Amino acid sequence: MEFVNEWTGRSACALQAALRMTNEGFARHLKVAVRTVASWHASPDVTPRSAMQELLDAAFEDASDAAKARFRRLVEPTDAQGAPAAGGEPVQALRVAIAVVVDDARVLIVCRRDEDGSGISWQFPAGMVKPGQAPESVAIKETLAETGVHCGVVRKLGSRLHPITHVHAEYVLCEYLTGEAQNMDVLENVNVVWAEKTKLTKFIPADRIFPPILEALEVSE
Repeated sequence: MEFVNEWTGRSACALQAALRMTNEGFARHLKVAVRTVASWHASPDVTPRSAMQELLDAAFEDASDAAKARFRRLVEPTDAQGAPAAGGEPVQALRVAIAVVVDDARVLIVCRRDEDGSGISWQFPAGMVKPGQAPESVAIKETLAETGVHCGVVRKLGSRLHPITHVHAEYVLCEYLTGEAQNMDVLENVNVVWAEKTKLTKFIPADRIFPPILEALEVSE
């Protein structure tokens, strides 16, 4: 996908998620009002006016190859069983699986590229969940693909609308099995480290961490 024939609120939000921008950051990037971005989330089937179509075209053209690849995965047409659909956009809301991998007193985190000024950088390994996929399987697969670490699922921690990317996030608590942590995805990540649980909030602000994660790791805010 080298261009978008016609932008909708849904595909605009997919571009925002691919760029890892907040509503405010995406609005600044496009030079539009924050309420315009918020309206796309509220009305995903809306078709922005022609001037806005051009702004979104430009933002997509200027995006990095990694961001474009993420966008393609987000808008890939699929049916409820995960097979290619005849056309149109995804039939389910955008979902990501986020792996919280622990090894005794340590937790695995990655540092993302494409900072947008929103303050998000260090985060947990994560991957898009396509229709028909289980978040637990995606969490394991993406952790291995990003960090070289094999892990096993302990339990699900819950879900929420992510405060930064505004996609539906499924959190999975995992335990370390084997493998040396290393940056396996240099296009998306700058670094991969094991952080001490007690120092996690030095990497990720406590108010951006899903509360059940802090409870599971026994980390105070």
